[in-house]
Amino acid sequence: MTDPDVHVTTTPRTTPYPRRWRILALLGAAQLMLVLDVTVVTVALPVIGNDLALDRGALTWVVSAYTLVFGGLMLLGGRLADRFGSRRLVLTGLAVFTLASLLAGLAGSPELLLAGRVAQGVGAALLSPAALSAVVTTFDGDERNRALGVWSALSGGGAAIGVLLGGLLTGGPGWPWIFVINVPVGAALLVALVRLLSAGVVGADRRRLDLLGAVLVTAATGAVISALVGAGDRGWTDAATLVRVGVGVLLYVAFALRQRTAAEPLMDLRLLARRAVRGGTVLVLVATALMIAVFFLGSFLLQRVHGLGPVATGLLFLPVALATMAGSQLTGTLLGRTGERPLALVAAVVVAGGLALPSTLDGTLVSVVGMAVAAAGIGALFVVASATALGRVAPHEAGIASGIVSTFHEFGAALGAAVVSSVAAAGVAGGAASGIEAGFGFAALTALVGGAVAVLLLPRR
Repeated sequence: MTDPDVHVTTTPRTTPYPRRWRILALLGAAQLMLVLDVTVVTVALPVIGNDLALDRGALTWVVSAYTLVFGGLMLLGGRLADRFGSRRLVLTGLAVFTLASLLAGLAGSPELLLAGRVAQGVGAALLSPAALSAVVTTFDGDERNRALGVWSALSGGGAAIGVLLGGLLTGGPGWPWIFVINVPVGAALLVALVRLLSAGVVGADRRRLDLLGAVLVTAATGAVISALVGAGDRGWTDAATLVRVGVGVLLYVAFALRQRTAAEPLMDLRLLARRAVRGGTVLVLVATALMIAVFFLGSFLLQRVHGLGPVATGLLFLPVALATMAGSQLTGTLLGRTGERPLALVAAVVVAGGLALPSTLDGTLVSVVGMAVAAAGIGALFVVASATALGRVAPHEAGIASGIVSTFHEFGAALGAAVVSSVAAAGVAGGAASGIEAGFGFAALTALVGGAVAVLLLPRR
């Protein structure tokens, strides 16, 4: 989510751009809106479901629709930024995201809410890669490294702010404000960026746009998510479930063939043939799915099982989000000494141990402690995954590799919500504690399997 596919050629400046830090603050605020719109919704889901009479499947799509479109179109957004210039795409993406937020906030029906979430995903896919491209071209040398460090920190900050803001807004003015608040913020950022953001390089990349590839990979993932969401009602071996999974697999095959035959493919699949990139990408998908599982299941556990309000839920989620950041920081300091494999295995065990607490024991405190422990391990998995996937590619491949990782990050969020929603169907739909516990238990098992896969896929030190 923070490293979309951009291909930027820059030349050193003799004098730094005078308003560069102001531009970073504005672009960072825009990126933060995109990041927190993943977690801000999870706290509000039970209230949204009650107000709009959404069933479990529709509630799941409130999360998955945004991340699915965001991830599916992100690489295409990077290509568009290369062709038409980062300024034009930043302003277009921000305008689309802001208007889509207004639509979602004013939605009085499930159809309008989901349409708003899809449109938010389109705006995010246009804005995020273009904003990062603008940051890269605005800064030089050591200052660029500092700016990119700030940019990378926005993911953890967005998760923490999102859960707190979601609780405060849902318990205060109401859940529509988790979307409506983006409107004045987006409008103010749009006005400021029109004045400050330079045009940048326009038309430097004349490669043919792989629109078909973007459609195929998004449709394939959408078909699989539809199957997973429906499995909670129909069953995992139901004919409709299996047919949708089959359609998804066929579309993935079509996407792979398209990437091999296209003159300018959207994704260089040859990178996934490398052990480091493949292992890191799989791990980032698992880590993101686990993170969404914690917030998704935790929201229903605290509100529908333990009877807490959205404000209290948001406050209790804050240590969970901060634990993710703490786990990331600690792992960053240890990675050079231990290597990826041992840390991935330890982190997976920590995640599984944390998730085992709310799956087997009752009580609000033990649930929050368990989720916080799991979140620390998830933060560690993110660092291992990114370092593995991006740490062993050549400089000219960094943009493509980071785009692949970012795409799998968003797809992991969409898939994670779909799977745990179906596993915990009884808890999400009716507030049954046993359903939520089953969801946490499944997530703990997934963490252990993910750790075992990491040992097999990640390269030796």
